[in-house]
Order: sequence, then C-alpha cells, then structure tokens
Amino acid sequence: MGKLQYRTKQMTELLTFLESVKGRHVTVNEICDALAQKGIAIGTTTVYRHLERLVEDGTVAKYVVDGTSSACFEYMGEHSRKNQEPCYHCKCEKCGRLIHLHCEEVEKLRQHMIKDHGFEVDPFRIVFYGICEKCRNEKFV
Repeated sequence: MGKLQYRTKQMTELLTFLESVKGRHVTVNEICDALAQKGIAIGTTTVYRHLERLVEDGTVAKYVVDGTSSACFEYMGEHSRKNQEPCYHCKCEKCGRLIHLHCEEVEKLRQHMIKDHGFEVDPFRIVFYGICEKCRNEKFV
C-alpha cells in the first residue's frame, strides 16, 4: 500500500476484505454488507473515502461502467493498472455482473485500431454488453 502510511482499524478491515476478493469487482454496498456480516461497523461514506484514497494510491482500481450502475472496485495490491496486461470487461445486462476478459483477438483489434486508424483505445475502459453464460444457461434470455 504505497503512500498510505497510517491505517485505521476500519481501513485495515477494508483492505483485508478487498484482499480476500482479489480478482473480483465489488460495489460499496457489497463491501458494506460483507463487513456488516462480520460485525464490523463502518459507514458507507467512510468506505467511499477509504476507497478513493486506495484508488489514488493505486492499491484499488475503480471501474465506472455506465451512468446507471454503481462503480465497482478491484483490489490490485502492489500491482498498478499501468503494469498490467490489457484487461477488457463484459457486463451482463441481466445480472449486472462485470467480468474480466483477457482475449488475444480483442487485443489484435486494439492493435489494429492503433496501426490502421491512429486511435489508441484504453483497454481498461472497453466494456462489451451482453448476457453472461450463467444467465444464458438459466434461461433468463
């Protein structure tokens, strides 16, 4: 946790939770609910404040997918997004889940956009919308 020196008990509990769900996207409500289930009292405003500090520090990545959904947060640990391989996202229009997508074909498209069209897209902000496998299998379509 780079620049952050002083940690409150609440910040420590928040980091412990985020580390436990590394690789997943979580909303503030999910974080608050999970901490409340563990008997940890922490307000929504406090969670937002701590998350913003962690985002600034690079410990946590923030994803704002569209104007209607809550922001999602992902624990990065010591690895900042700058050092990560390109990671695209898929958002399920049924359950709202945000899914990581590591795909060579999409990366080829990104490279094509740079080479042939002179436009560099931000791989961390590309979101494909559709129906996830779980929802398709549950016949929600």
